[in-house]
Amino acid sequence: MTMVPVENLSFREKLAYGLGDTASNFYFQFFNLFLVYYYTDIFGLAPLAVGTMMLSLRIFDAVIDPAMGVLADGTNTRWGKFRPYILWGALPYGIAGYAMFLNPGLTGHGKLVYAYVTYGLMWVAYTAINIPYSALMGVMSPSSEQRTSLSTYRFVCAFAGQFLIVRLVVPLKGALGNGSEADGIRLTMLLFSIVSVALFIFTFASTRERVVPPADQKGDFGTDLMNLLRNRPWVALFFSALFTLINAAVRGGSIIYFFKYVVRDESKFTLYATTGSVAFIAGAVCTKFILKLGDRRTLMIVLSVANAALMAAFYLVDPHASTLLIALNVAASFVVGPTPAILWSMYADTADYGEWRFGRRTTGLVFSASVFSQKIGLAIGTGALGWLLAYYGFVANTDQGPGAVGGIRLLFSVIPGVLAVLGALAIFFYPISDAKMKEIERELALRKAASP
Repeated sequence: MTMVPVENLSFREKLAYGLGDTASNFYFQFFNLFLVYYYTDIFGLAPLAVGTMMLSLRIFDAVIDPAMGVLADGTNTRWGKFRPYILWGALPYGIAGYAMFLNPGLTGHGKLVYAYVTYGLMWVAYTAINIPYSALMGVMSPSSEQRTSLSTYRFVCAFAGQFLIVRLVVPLKGALGNGSEADGIRLTMLLFSIVSVALFIFTFASTRERVVPPADQKGDFGTDLMNLLRNRPWVALFFSALFTLINAAVRGGSIIYFFKYVVRDESKFTLYATTGSVAFIAGAVCTKFILKLGDRRTLMIVLSVANAALMAAFYLVDPHASTLLIALNVAASFVVGPTPAILWSMYADTADYGEWRFGRRTTGLVFSASVFSQKIGLAIGTGALGWLLAYYGFVANTDQGPGAVGGIRLLFSVIPGVLAVLGALAIFFYPISDAKMKEIERELALRKAASP
């Protein structure tokens, strides 16, 4: 059997790519953990209004994702298709994120308008840089094995960004705010914005694009979209990501409420979240070793179900049993740690599958449509968090009644557990084994070698 040599990616290039997701997670995790809380408890918006705003604007953001993917696929520069957007989008990304937390002295209606405008602009900037960044992984190497390694670096760095958020936000907002929580949040976000811009520029400067579409491929969005919908592996991952991100938004956004209103000691949030982030990183670092235990599809199902069981178990734990809460969170975080790296390497495989099956490579569309599913999941999850808080009778900055306390506990445990099981069920329908992926890689390499 003919083997085609593949260039191994250097440590520097893998790290540079991974640090781009550190930059993304400074925003993503900050928003996931603190944004609903910021809008309700600091900015003074009603939970129902926050839920509606987040749902509507994230749906808008998700809708523009495929357009960004098609735009990137059609881009040709000396830097490639995807890297230029990382350079061009870095500064607008930094400014848009910081503007959300300026907290101008506006009336209730003015505050809501300001939140809509700044939150919407931030997601446009995020899309313009994050869609090309995600797609870049699919063209840095033609090897599924190299992309899995690259994805591991990406999510170790992503979880490092998450670790810094959970470890530093609460202490920083207290230290920088000088008694004002609003000023503390604003100045904390300024620091993360500056670092994010610098990291994206480093990612641009230290990576390369190596995989190109077939030489005779012409732009045809209608055909490419139909092929994407016929791409069975991608469809399975679409639904898995949808449920996973609904889960992440509900669970992540509920943590600060759980500690403030159920545990009644917000200071314990930092230790809980920090140890969980360390466990996440440890799980991601172990991805290479865990992959030796079996096929990626099977591992994704097993790890997701185990994580679901551990999350649901939080409902049975006394909220004041701090040691047990931390131990359970460490276990759940470690188990789920390898899954993002595995999942995103599978996304890259669906781009190869589409080229192998339909003769057209649409890396940008594949990744943008994948991010679309995730953002729809985040939109539903964050909207649901706000709505369910209102349904359970939550009122900001007061002692909560039994209904609100019970609702927050469900949002923190059982509801995310059910969503994680649904995500695992979707992976069950993913049809590509690792052995089949190797066959696809070899055939694509031989096709390229034979073409003019």
